Amino acid sequence: MKIKRILVSQPKPSNGRSPYFDLEEKYNVKVDFRQFIEVKEINSKEFKSSKVNIADATAIIMTSKTAVNNFFRICKEMKVPVSEKLKYFCMSEAIALYLQKYITYRKRKIFFGSRTVDDLIVVLEKHKKESFLLPLSESHNPELPEKLTANKINYSKAILYKTVSSDLSDLENVDYDVLVFFSPLGINSLLENFPKFKQNGTAIASFGNTTAKAVENASLRLDIAAPNPQAPSMTKAIENFINQK
Repeated sequence: MKIKRILVSQPKPSNGRSPYFDLEEKYNVKVDFRQFIEVKEINSKEFKSSKVNIADATAIIMTSKTAVNNFFRICKEMKVPVSEKLKYFCMSEAIALYLQKYITYRKRKIFFGSRTVDDLIVVLEKHKKESFLLPLSESHNPELPEKLTANKINYSKAILYKTVSSDLSDLENVDYDVLVFFSPLGINSLLENFPKFKQNGTAIASFGNTTAKAVENASLRLDIAAPNPQAPSMTKAIENFINQK
């Protein structure tokens, strides 16, 4: 089967540059983008009911840009001053650099891992005296909280937003050669929007172990898994799959 159409379950890149565009040009395929999930804010009234005190934290663990946005949003809504002494521990350098939207980067203590939970845990273990706050979605991946607990790292969860399925009714169908997913919630959204979905010859691509597990749990066939030793990125894994056809 020749790959002609790919649907990526993320927003279209706004800067006009993406390795997906390179795939289109190199292999003469059509890549569409459609966000399968959306974020809804938890307001200050809801957050207060959790009885989490942001001011008690001496350090913040940031796992995504969405977490960054919602942390500073809730602080503004609740008029909680963000101390200049607050330390930031980020899942990746990209998330750390994103903090510049809210703080003066060079004047803060900022640490980051290299995109994996285990790498971040190594960094956090060097700072066990801190009281960490972990901003999360209501339906979050339990891997990081579980490892924080296992490593006896003092932290509190701050549920600041909800991730829900997007309305995909405008798609009419998902008649693509490849569907690309980056979280279990994307798989949930597919099945909620298209309960009669039959995979048939459609290839499913997933990024990360939890997404791959969600594909398996949904009784779907996983054809493209990333990252792997031959493909550290999603686009490279898709390219390898195209070349095998």
